Amino acid sequence: MKISSPRTLPVVPLALSLALAFTVAGAPAAAQETGSEGSWSIGERVVPAPAGASDALRSALAATPAPNVAASKQQTPQSDEQWLVMQKATANANLDQIASGFGVSIEKGEVEGVTVYTVTPEKVHPRHADHLFLHVHGGGYVLNGGDASVTETAMVASRAGIMALSVDYRMPPEHPFPAAVEDVVSVYRHLLESRSAKSIAIGGTSAGGGLSLAAVHRFIALGLDVPGAIYAGTPWADLTKTSDSLFTNEGLDRILVTYDGFLGAAARLYADGHDMKDPLISPVYGDFEGFPPTYLITGTRDMFLSDTARTHRKLRAAGVVADLHVYEGVAHADYLILVGSPESEDVFAEVSAFFKAHLE
Repeated sequence: MKISSPRTLPVVPLALSLALAFTVAGAPAAAQETGSEGSWSIGERVVPAPAGASDALRSALAATPAPNVAASKQQTPQSDEQWLVMQKATANANLDQIASGFGVSIEKGEVEGVTVYTVTPEKVHPRHADHLFLHVHGGGYVLNGGDASVTETAMVASRAGIMALSVDYRMPPEHPFPAAVEDVVSVYRHLLESRSAKSIAIGGTSAGGGLSLAAVHRFIALGLDVPGAIYAGTPWADLTKTSDSLFTNEGLDRILVTYDGFLGAAARLYADGHDMKDPLISPVYGDFEGFPPTYLITGTRDMFLSDTARTHRKLRAAGVVADLHVYEGVAHADYLILVGSPESEDVFAEVSAFFKAHLE
């Protein structure tokens, strides 16, 4: 399948698994009150399509009803069996379609007992002849494993012209924290046996970005050399309900919609009773001293806007090179969904340039 426009592209499973029931917003209200501890009750608002966004993004927003927060809060798995059904459904993907659509080859294998996918672009950029992108998939730490985990890998590999390895890490309910971190560490240790750390970029989107940051915390604790670069796409860096944009962008983010549904349930399932402020679960609470250069992406409608911004400030405070890119009107991971849109094209061009600048 040849990729040509946002409307003809395969949708990343993240959107399928999190796009719950939607409904049109009601009439605006003018009420605004100040509650306890400085909280504001603003009432309903009318939010126009962002004038500064691309036509492709504006068209996508115009075709999408306003998210229904109340409905989203109700549609969450209630048992391990229901989680496993959703997990299986979001793992399905056509590897041949992904390979042909993005101009890559895909080979499934295993490293240190962890399932991985090797992705090779049709043409490796000369600058990346000895480099590798270690991809960590998103999906709320609980979904989008299996063959579906390779979709974003193919996007980055094809655009940057870099070899890539996608980690299909273990997930709850069968394998809660710290299984995912352990799997990423195991694969990374194996890679260090045959290549330098500075030749590796690690990263992914959403939980993939958060898990990549958590893994680097663990690399440092273990005394391992850190990768040459991190790609943190709208990282879920704080699994608690703390970040400002979880409140301000609730009902505006057409992908995540609300914390009080799938997100909160996934956080609890993944943490499995551990303190959610453990830096290996919520990496924003860790010490970022010694981190490699990091590229961060978010959007003005992204519920993880604050997670991304807070991570950026922590990195900068630690003296780390950190580039923060905020896109107008973009909700959570829109650049993976509207592939071919100007926003998506720009994201992957910037990621490619960042890797070329920082990998050795």
